[in-house]
Amino acid sequence: MTIPGALELNRDNQRTLILFGRTPDSLTLVFYPLVLRVCATPLKIRRHNVYESAVISGDSLVLRGRPGPQGQPPKERILHLADIGAPRMGSSTREDEPWAFESREFLRALAVGKEITFVSTHSLPPNDDNPRDFGTAEIGGHDVASELLKNGWAKVKELKRDPTDEDTRKRELENEAKAAGKGQWNPHGPQARAVNHTMPTDSLGFLSEWKGKTIDAIVEQVREGTSLRVRLLMPDGEHQLVNVLLAGVRSPKVASKPGEVSEQWGEESRLLQRAVRVQILSLPTSTGTPFQTGANGAPAPATASNFIGIVLHPAGNVAEHLVAAGLARVVDWHAGMLASSGGMERLRAAEKAAKEKRACLYASAPAPTAAKSNGTVNGQSRSFEGTVSRVWSGDQISVVEKESCKERRLQLSSTRGPKLADSKQAAYAQEAREFLRKKLIGKSVRVTIDFVRPREGEYEERECATIRYGNQNVNVAEQLVEKGLASVVRHKRDDEDRSSDYDKLMGAEQLAITETRGIYSGKDVPAPKQPLNISESHNRANQYLNGFKRLGRIPAVVDYVAAGSRFKIFLPKDNQTLTLVLGGIRAPRTARNASEKSEPYGVESYEYASRKYMQRDVEFEVDSLDKSGGFIGSLYLNKTENAAVALVKEGLATVHSFSADGLSWARHLYDAEAEAKAAHRNIWKEYDESAEVEPEVQEDANGPLKSEYLDVIVSDIRTKNDFTFSVQILNTEGIASLEKLMRDFSLYHRSAPASPAGFIPKGGDLVSAKFSDGSWYRAKVRRASPVKREAEVTFIDYGNQDTVSFSNIRPLDPRFRSLPGQAHDARLSFIKLVGPDSDYHAEAIERFTSLCEGRKLIANVDHREGPLLHLRLIDPTDPASADPHSYACINADLLHDGVATIDKKGCRYIQSYPELVKKLRGSILEAKRERAGMFEFGDVEEDD
Repeated sequence: MTIPGALELNRDNQRTLILFGRTPDSLTLVFYPLVLRVCATPLKIRRHNVYESAVISGDSLVLRGRPGPQGQPPKERILHLADIGAPRMGSSTREDEPWAFESREFLRALAVGKEITFVSTHSLPPNDDNPRDFGTAEIGGHDVASELLKNGWAKVKELKRDPTDEDTRKRELENEAKAAGKGQWNPHGPQARAVNHTMPTDSLGFLSEWKGKTIDAIVEQVREGTSLRVRLLMPDGEHQLVNVLLAGVRSPKVASKPGEVSEQWGEESRLLQRAVRVQILSLPTSTGTPFQTGANGAPAPATASNFIGIVLHPAGNVAEHLVAAGLARVVDWHAGMLASSGGMERLRAAEKAAKEKRACLYASAPAPTAAKSNGTVNGQSRSFEGTVSRVWSGDQISVVEKESCKERRLQLSSTRGPKLADSKQAAYAQEAREFLRKKLIGKSVRVTIDFVRPREGEYEERECATIRYGNQNVNVAEQLVEKGLASVVRHKRDDEDRSSDYDKLMGAEQLAITETRGIYSGKDVPAPKQPLNISESHNRANQYLNGFKRLGRIPAVVDYVAAGSRFKIFLPKDNQTLTLVLGGIRAPRTARNASEKSEPYGVESYEYASRKYMQRDVEFEVDSLDKSGGFIGSLYLNKTENAAVALVKEGLATVHSFSADGLSWARHLYDAEAEAKAAHRNIWKEYDESAEVEPEVQEDANGPLKSEYLDVIVSDIRTKNDFTFSVQILNTEGIASLEKLMRDFSLYHRSAPASPAGFIPKGGDLVSAKFSDGSWYRAKVRRASPVKREAEVTFIDYGNQDTVSFSNIRPLDPRFRSLPGQAHDARLSFIKLVGPDSDYHAEAIERFTSLCEGRKLIANVDHREGPLLHLRLIDPTDPASADPHSYACINADLLHDGVATIDKKGCRYIQSYPELVKKLRGSILEAKRERAGMFEFGDVEEDD
């Protein structure tokens, strides 16, 4: 009977034969001194059970035992299969022998990762401290050498000894494979392929071709836990060996030189010679630094030493498994290339799970804290909704909390904007601030406080937040970084005080670097010029006054709010600033320094104006100048909201009658003040209405005017923005002069030269314009669009308004400028037609048109509101108009027809005409009795 065993030599030169059986106890026989013939080293025949770790070639394996105590790396040894030979794999200095890769692949598929039993028949000198043996091996009871011979992937060596039965059996297996044409005995020969053992010469070109694509590969070497050398099996049959660093993670360092100590948990991954899939993502170039020349950082060398990529095992992403097992840490360096695919999010989740388990690297990690999204910070809500009231810089804004109305100044988390004080960054700093202003100012946002940055040196404590806006919950910091208008702050490892969207910010920054946007463009952008302050002095401001008057409403931005009714206005197109004082009102003053005291409600007025108008896109009109160079005028938000009226309505300003009465919208101011008084708002909190009844009766401004009858003709009717119309006053020198002027004007334009080249009309210009009837008339430009090449004009002699193309507009010849425009703006006294929301609005317009348009009428001026005339229109053909005490007029007729109501708010002078009011009320009663117009279905009168 043959029993496996081992012959050993002890200190006393005794030979010990150890027999291995299936029982725990071995049978030991001791031989006394005798002479044996041995090979170069003492003969040791022992049966070992280990795991196959790697395959060097078709006849050589790397074996690994079980892990040592306390997780120490298992020892390895190299086993060369005895008596057989296989083709040798190539290296950087030699080519693969024919069939070498196929032979190794057969053995790799057969053995890697499986438990193997081997017997060492002969030992060789160690290589790099790894023992080397010749011997035999079995996997699952099958002899490995026999399997190789049977499939034609190895050959029996020529032996210098007499063949044994085993040698004969192996030779027979070889002959069978040869006869069957298996393996390397295939008559067609090996597949031709190129094997590149060094990194691609043109690494950038290789990256461009294969970036993001999945390539089948075999792990040839595990250099460190997150650094692999892999054989890429290219689609064209070529093999390319490359070094890959796992993206997004870093493992502890492994000792590579004598005397070095491996970091804890720096054990080798179980990937060696496993089939994987690889995605190449990038080269390890240095990260782009803002404002440097060549913003993409140091260029990658032509032949790089590593690629950064993702390695996918059949069990999943290798990096994620390493992190989940606590064998690697997540790093932020590669977040930019992983964030868009969700890779960083999965790595963070794996890291969180490892910390909770306190696995390996995280054994001493602090206990996880409660979610930051809950609770408060500094006694205030951590998450809230609010409105952006101010943009301080490219990374700081102020938000007014919706519930508490408290303003909080916030820093965008993990974001650093360009500095305005640095000349190289100033242009981008201004662009970043303007980007935030356009996106956020006045908009509703959702705020999540991520952390509070403590006070440090000259920097105050600041709440750092993630700010989202819009229906898509867009992170404005991510947009800012993606446009290259901010950079992302690099945090220390395990620093949890960072943006909740940090990985997305890194992804946005990577995109900005790749596309060389903004601060990563490498361009030297000159610092923007300081805007010209045209309100610096009265003399300078006076040079612009007439130009502003001609332009009408001018688009601008409120740069700063100095007081409730005083603003610093910025004109982006001209790079100018000016001071604008709201006309017609007076707002309480605020203290300019610590020694002064604000007037009552001065602070409230200032805060209201700041939150409502600071940094908003507005329009303004100029009427006059003050002595310090400030322009007096009006400010409009969203084209319709008058800032002066809004302040008065909130009780934060009062009407200044002397300046207000000359404004076309004075009645809106008085109405707003009356509303604020009635509601006892702010300034009017202690208002006593009875104390002012007497003074109101004594006011002369709203008293009756002396009767002034004029012959007029209604030349134009305007139904939008409060019903008004235009009249020409007949039987005057102006009308006679107009007739002569129009004759000369017509003759002039028959042969007048075309507009000069490059002529572009501007708002406020007097011009000649062709009306829809084909004739030319004098006109005034309200506004012009060089893009559309058309202008809105008012024909000053008739009141019509129209949009005319530039080709039908010419400069007005000086000879036709002296005569003032003959159209006068007017409205009906005492009454107003039903509004556009009424079903009878169209009927009202039609009725007025039929009674008035194109007809010669008599008009009495009952009130003057600046240039606007309040007229009582009388039909001279109506017999009742002959009696002045009958008060017969078209105004009363419209009331009688049920298409108008008495305007108590818009006609403050109405109480000065009691007899006429009596007549008007009688007309309303008749309309109700006759079910006329809006009273068709009963006594439903508009609420005045």
